Amino acid sequence: MPIPVRDGCLLKGDLYRPDIPAPVPVLVRRTPYGASGRPGGASVDGLRLVREGYALLVQDVRGRFGSGGVFEPYVNEAADGADTLAWAVRQPWCDGTAGMFGRSYEAMAALLAAAERPPGLRAVVPHVAGSRFDEGWTRQGGALQLGFLLYWVLYDLLLDGAGLTPAERAGVEEAVDRIDDLYRDPEAADGLLDRLAPYYRRWRETPADAPYWRRIAPRASYPAIQAPALHLTGWYDIFLAGALENYRGMREQGVGSRLVVGPWSHCVTGGIFPQRRYGISADEQHLDVTGLHLDHFDRHLRGREPGGEQAPVRLFLTGADTWRSFPDWPVPGTGEYALHLAGHTLVPGPGPAEPGHRSLRHDPVDPVPTTGGATALPGQFTGGDCGPLDQREVELRADVLCFTGPPLTAPLTVVGDTALMVLVTPDAAGADITGKLVDVHPDGRAELLCDGVHRLAAGAAPEDGGPVEVTVRTGAVGHVFRPGHRVRLEIAASNAPRFDVHPPTPARHTVHFGGDHPSRLLLPRLAQG
Repeated sequence: MPIPVRDGCLLKGDLYRPDIPAPVPVLVRRTPYGASGRPGGASVDGLRLVREGYALLVQDVRGRFGSGGVFEPYVNEAADGADTLAWAVRQPWCDGTAGMFGRSYEAMAALLAAAERPPGLRAVVPHVAGSRFDEGWTRQGGALQLGFLLYWVLYDLLLDGAGLTPAERAGVEEAVDRIDDLYRDPEAADGLLDRLAPYYRRWRETPADAPYWRRIAPRASYPAIQAPALHLTGWYDIFLAGALENYRGMREQGVGSRLVVGPWSHCVTGGIFPQRRYGISADEQHLDVTGLHLDHFDRHLRGREPGGEQAPVRLFLTGADTWRSFPDWPVPGTGEYALHLAGHTLVPGPGPAEPGHRSLRHDPVDPVPTTGGATALPGQFTGGDCGPLDQREVELRADVLCFTGPPLTAPLTVVGDTALMVLVTPDAAGADITGKLVDVHPDGRAELLCDGVHRLAAGAAPEDGGPVEVTVRTGAVGHVFRPGHRVRLEIAASNAPRFDVHPPTPARHTVHFGGDHPSRLLLPRLAQG
C-alpha cells in the first residue's frame, strides 16, 4: 500500500488484516530491513497478532526497498512514523487506535514517532532499543563501536534494499567477505562508504551530544512520549544501557512502563550460547514474547486486563538461572559494594594502605581481541562471538591485567549498573581503558558478565605527571555469584574489533591502586539475595 507523508513522499507498506468486517486496532512496524520478510520480524509471530484481531501494517522506511525518498538513518523516522500512524487510524479498517513495535532500529523508530504524539497511538513495545544514536550506538565511552557499526552498514543497510547497481553490490559483497581485513584497516572502506553511505562518515566526525544527535535521540523526548511502553532487552545486548535508560526515563515522566531483561544478545535469543546454556525458560519463545506483546496491546488498546504476573520488572538472574520479579529498576534494596584493587587481587572493604601500581601495555598492531560480551559482530547469527565466553585464553596475555577476589563463602547477588573507578597515568598519545567483570568458576572457567571502555584523548595526562580518575561504565548485570566462585576484574587498553584501536601508536599506561589511589570495582549488591 502506498502511504503518503507530509512532504509528498510515498512509503510502501504491507497490510495484514483479520477476515472480519468490523474495524480493528492497527499495530505498526516500520523497518529498514524489508517489509516482505516475516511480518512480525525476528521475535514476534506477526500472523498470530492478526489472528488475535489486530491489523498489522509493516512499512519500509524512507529510501529502503519499496519506499520512496532518500534513506538517511534515523533522521526522518519521527515525522514519517507519525504521519504513517495518522494515515493508518483514518482508514475504514481501523477502529482509531494503534500500537507500534519492532526490534533494534525499528524500536528506535517507534519511540521517535511516539514523541510526536500521533493520533490514536496507545502503546509501544521497543525491543532491544537504544536511547540515542551517538553514545551507546555509534560510540561507547568515547570509542567507536567499529565491530558493529561497519558490519551493520555494509551487510544490513547496503547489501539489500539500498537500490545499488550490480557493480556497487559486488563491491559491497567483496567488502563483507573481507570484513576482518577492514577491521584491521577501517580506512580501506572509506571510498566505498563515502559513495554509498555518506552518513557513515558523518557519524564518525560528528561529536557526541551535538545537535545532530540530540534531535534524533529518544532520550531527548521522554516528556513528550505518552504511550505506555513494554521494554524488552538482554544482558548481552549491545544497546542494553539505552533500553534501561528508556525504561527509567519514561517511568520518571509518569508513563506506565514495564521491563523484561533476559540472558540474550542482540541476535541470540534462545538462551543458548556456545559455552553456556541458561535453560529452557530462558528461551525468548518459551517466555512467549509474542504473548507479551499481545498482553500489552490488549491492555492499552482494548482495555483488557491480562492474566498472570504483571510485575513492572522481570529479570533473568544468571548464575541462579531463574526469572525474578522486582518493583522497579534500579532494583530497590541494592547497595554499593566496593572491591578495591590491590596487587593482583580484589579486596572488599577499605582499600589497601600500601600504594601500588601495574604497567599496562598497548600495541595497536596486536590489540586485545574481542572475546564475547555485548557484541554484534559477523558471528552474531550463531552467537559464536558474543555473550558469556570463557576469558582464560585472553587473560594469558601480558597486556591484560587481572584482579581476583577470594572464593565466596555465600552467594553474592549483583543487580544493576556496575562501574570501575580507576586511577591511571595515561600515555601522552592517549588511552583506552577497558574493564570486564568476570565470574570465575571453581573449575577455573572465567565467564564474562559485562564490560565497557573509556577513551582518553591525547594529552589527557596531567602536566604534573599524576594520575587521572577514570570511570569505566562496565554495564548492567543481574547475576548471582555462587559460593566457591570468585569475582574477577580485567583491565586492558583495547578490545578489538568491538572498539576501534586507540591510540594508533604503541603506548604504555600505569594503573594505580592503594594509598591515595583508591581504584575500585563498584557492584550493586542486593541485600536480600
